[in-house]
Amino acid sequence: MATNITWHDGNVSKEERATLLGQKGLTIWFTGLSASGKSTLATALEQTLLHAKISSYRLDGDNIRFGLNKNLGFGPDDRTENIRRIAEVAKLFADSTSIALTAFISPYRADRDAARKLHQDAGIPFIEVYADAPLDVVESRDPKGLYKKAKAGEIKEFTGISAPYEEPLAPEVHIRTDQLSIEEGVQKIVQYLVAQGLVDQSKLQ
Repeated sequence: MATNITWHDGNVSKEERATLLGQKGLTIWFTGLSASGKSTLATALEQTLLHAKISSYRLDGDNIRFGLNKNLGFGPDDRTENIRRIAEVAKLFADSTSIALTAFISPYRADRDAARKLHQDAGIPFIEVYADAPLDVVESRDPKGLYKKAKAGEIKEFTGISAPYEEPLAPEVHIRTDQLSIEEGVQKIVQYLVAQGLVDQSKLQ
């Protein structure tokens, strides 16, 4: 662990930055089983926000493992470290007043709670979005063929099959992706953000 380090504050406060850039920073944390629709929702929401001139950036579970987290596997300890790193990166984006969109299975409740606390301690809103679909539905989607491989024993520690997924107890937004379209899911998230005063409704019209 690093020692003999000191945090250096800049000359621009969080409030001043938000005023100058005309938006508030926050993190929207998508969680759910593989093929539940997390990345699809995050991608669609990012497009909606950017077209409304609202700065946002999507951090995707697979994409991050090509670079920042390429040295991590899928065991419990590596999964926890994966989420810890992403939470820190998302916080940096949100601190810059961008909207960070994270799409990660993040199967452990304790890890998601730690990500939330990290943001809360920094005074940054953290919005948990549960992309929820029954196991038989996500298995039937299986765009990457992962469930089939997991059931055949070709993939170890696969969430929902040979590794646990702990459902959120009180997500800010709960989307049944087997019942709502992507457009309806995005609209549900946007409505929440507007109702909480986190985004300017006039920009979305």
